[in-house]
Amino acid sequence: MVCALGAAVCFGTATVLQAVAARAAAEPDGAQGGAQGGGADAALLLRALRQWRYLAGLALDGLGFLLQIAALRSLPIYAVGAALASSLAVTAVAAARLLRVRLSGTEWAAVGVVCAGLAMLGLASGTEGGRDGSTALKWAMLAAALAVLALGGVAGRLPERGRALLLGLGAGLGFGVVEVTVRLIDSLGPAALFTNPASYALALGGGAAFLLLTSALQRGSVTTATAGMVIGETIGPAAIGVVWLGDRTREGLSWLAVLGFAVAVAGALALARFGEAPVTPTSADGPAGDETAADRAAAPGSAADRAAAPGSAADGAAAEGAADRATPAGPTV
Repeated sequence: MVCALGAAVCFGTATVLQAVAARAAAEPDGAQGGAQGGGADAALLLRALRQWRYLAGLALDGLGFLLQIAALRSLPIYAVGAALASSLAVTAVAAARLLRVRLSGTEWAAVGVVCAGLAMLGLASGTEGGRDGSTALKWAMLAAALAVLALGGVAGRLPERGRALLLGLGAGLGFGVVEVTVRLIDSLGPAALFTNPASYALALGGGAAFLLLTSALQRGSVTTATAGMVIGETIGPAAIGVVWLGDRTREGLSWLAVLGFAVAVAGALALARFGEAPVTPTSADGPAGDETAADRAAAPGSAADRAAAPGSAADGAAAEGAADRATPAGPTV
């Protein structure tokens, strides 16, 4: 359980460090932010890669993945999945401290709920199941990874809210494929890896999950997408671990494991707006830090974009000066 919690801490902290670095990298070009399109900004990525916080975040992501693998090799999938979902609680707490994002009383309560659920899981979970995954299950995981890719194409035709939910759910299923396939790879030898369908499912599922999650966060509500991801990466893999891989709880504590799993996932869902760490700094006299993820998704764009948008203090001053200079002859263009 220590490895699973360590992975959650790594992933949650990495999200905030990368958000801080991305904000710092965008500041030099803030004046041109409104002129740029809504697509990917390669120059911004290159500037972010020169920020030590961004590199530290990438290193934490790598360490978190290694800890996740170690946890999956010794714990039931349901325990690891719930622990990974708790990274949202880590992101929320880190964002409150580093990004000055104000957490509501309900969100602080949700952090406590996640911790309580994980404590129950830690008490109730046993060791990983002793069953070897069948060949049919390995091929099924490869088919599931391909289905996740296909899901991305279907989601593109849906309205915004439905699209974000389906993309987030697909990303969660892709991460779930990774959780299951780690248990289905018996040997790390080159020959065994290349002949095992689970190896291809692992690579394809992970890549598809990142692709769908990125699309979901760019094209819809962060809260909706993250909620779909949490559901997809916890419930399905947990069921596969119990039914096909023999994951069990400690004797007589099945009820506590089920309760802890439900409580931890419910707490993570309540913190879903932290699926993408807020990057808008809190001003001294404004409620920027209280902006919800749904608000940011409804008006996509960086802080620089919003600074250049009509309604800013600079715009007000410019408009006021223009009114003073205007003559009564002819309309203003």
